[in-house]
Amino acid sequence: METPRVLSRRTGSRSEVAAACPAAMTAGIRIGMALTQARALVPALRVDPADPHGDRADLERLAHSLARRWSPSVTLAGEDLLFLDLTGVAHLHGGEARMLRRLHALLARLGFAARIAVADTPGAAWAFARFRPETLLLCPPGEHGAWLAPLPVEALRLEGDALDLLHRLGVDSIGQLAALPRAPLVRRFGTTIAARLDQALGRIPEPVAPVTPPEPIAVTQRFAEPIATPEAIAHWLGDLVRRLAEALAEAGQGARRIGLVADRVDGVPQRIGIGLARASRDPAHLLRLLARRIDSIEPGYGLDAMTLHLLRSEPLGALPVDERLDAETVPDLAPLIDTLATRIGMARLWRMRPVESDVPERSAAALPPLDPPEREAPPLKADDVRQLDRHAPLPPWHPEWPRPIRLLRRPERLDHVVAALPDQPPRRFTWRGERHEVVRADGPERIHGEWWKRAVETHATRDYFRVEDERGRRYWLFRQGDGERAVTGDLSWYLHGLFG
Repeated sequence: METPRVLSRRTGSRSEVAAACPAAMTAGIRIGMALTQARALVPALRVDPADPHGDRADLERLAHSLARRWSPSVTLAGEDLLFLDLTGVAHLHGGEARMLRRLHALLARLGFAARIAVADTPGAAWAFARFRPETLLLCPPGEHGAWLAPLPVEALRLEGDALDLLHRLGVDSIGQLAALPRAPLVRRFGTTIAARLDQALGRIPEPVAPVTPPEPIAVTQRFAEPIATPEAIAHWLGDLVRRLAEALAEAGQGARRIGLVADRVDGVPQRIGIGLARASRDPAHLLRLLARRIDSIEPGYGLDAMTLHLLRSEPLGALPVDERLDAETVPDLAPLIDTLATRIGMARLWRMRPVESDVPERSAAALPPLDPPEREAPPLKADDVRQLDRHAPLPPWHPEWPRPIRLLRRPERLDHVVAALPDQPPRRFTWRGERHEVVRADGPERIHGEWWKRAVETHATRDYFRVEDERGRRYWLFRQGDGERAVTGDLSWYLHGLFG
């Protein structure tokens, strides 16, 4: 059964529920409920802090993507709402009904649970998406007024004071509100309620502010006569890099990946690309990396044009400068890593970070070589009970638990193993078709499965041994099971790592 989960936010001195999963909603938890009340309803509730800035950034990226592919007019209209103007574009996607299905399938692939409604006005579409039970709803043209009538007045996007006033007067549905005379309605309630009603019914327009997707940065140089020599390509490449660096500086960005497209006269483009470990707009550094790839360009009968495309970028501001002349400077490894990546590829460069896990294959994770370190945890408050713990935090990798210098991607099974049960190391084994005689061994080191993460590991047990064969090669291998209880493992042997 899924554990109920909510996201919490701080409103003044009150912690409340900002979002809740379906399991939590089924248990009675609602958005805006006090977190203490939610914990009282579900004692096993999982609470994580909300990230409104990250959610907003994700919504903006989604809006830009939809504006490039689905509709030129996409508007951000709240924390979890987008308006798309389908005028003149629905036929490009097979009609409104097919466009709805395709858009819903796209959002599902991206991990979004969405409800989509199409209507003549933004206000009606908002009301149908919020207050109708259908996941996909297509309102026929001109029918939105009749479909809005049975919905509650909350579907008009009114503020709390206006809603309270309407409910006190017995006006609960949009149809009841629309039946009231206009002049007394404005005198009694003001223009806000009437304006929202008219916007939903299409009597007055509703202004929207569509997002503007950022234009991709690219610089192009066309030639009156085709060029074909490496010297000419290098000359114009230097000019393109300088112009690209100026465009990056104007945008406040640094390049992480750059692509060069050279158009040949026979219509066969030549492409090269570089990646950078750290965002940069240094023209000399970018030119050095690109110049190493010039040899892979085949000009043929000549090149008509060259274009540098910014494929990936990151914000890059001013770098801090230490005012002390005797300050120790940390060497910048980015140029070296970029040079190596240009030759062997960025995918072959990484660094390892420790992960708190008892299972060896989960105790390390690969990171890009120059990613910034993780943020330190915020300091604890003076009244936090964790202040009573004066012990230093335990390291993820314990120094008294030696690990091999190379850990296999997955443990490899051993054959013809001879070992005494329950806790003796193997005397011989066969790995990859080669037989090994064990002359020295140390162990066992018993590692239990992480039952709090996976139920199948409740009784899983491994006994690890460090062994050395007759040629002095050292291995790290384990037996599946404790040698006494069958539920802990089938007593099969595996090789997991190699010592230096």
